[in-house]
Amino acid sequence: MKTFTTFAYQQNPHVMKELKIEIQMQTCTYDELPDEERKLMDAACEATNRSYAPYSHFSVGAAALLENGTVVTGTNQENAAYPSGICAERTTLFYANSQYPDQGVKTLAIAARSEEGFLDRPIPPCGACRQVLLETEKRYGFPMRILLYSKNEIYILNGVGSLLPLSFDGDFLK
Repeated sequence: MKTFTTFAYQQNPHVMKELKIEIQMQTCTYDELPDEERKLMDAACEATNRSYAPYSHFSVGAAALLENGTVVTGTNQENAAYPSGICAERTTLFYANSQYPDQGVKTLAIAARSEEGFLDRPIPPCGACRQVLLETEKRYGFPMRILLYSKNEIYILNGVGSLLPLSFDGDFLK
């Protein structure tokens, strides 16, 4: 188990308090995953082949395991006007939420590759995707397991809080 720690900047110890945030995540190899999660990771890896990434040549696939056992996949879709594209995580979750609105997401697997193949280390979701993951968790009321793939190891996070420890959600709007 790896623990990653971040520290708040402390300019003057008499004025500011130090804030320490720790997250925990597990790492494993593909072979150490349970069968169900290996199949989900395979679906995310396979989805990278359907990515539309003519500009970045960086293909991302995601696969969501829903409460009812359904697996939904998605890919990143680029556009020459970059803000008009969408990431694989959001494609997958938006599809799952619109087609299966009564089924929460148990696990989300994410894989990425360049033209040379799958990456040496796992990539985390971007900030916009982290926010959508958080909203999906809030919508269904339970943490989503997140698997981040690389050819060397897989990161396993038990909830979006590990990706977004200081998060903004709808509770702030009340």
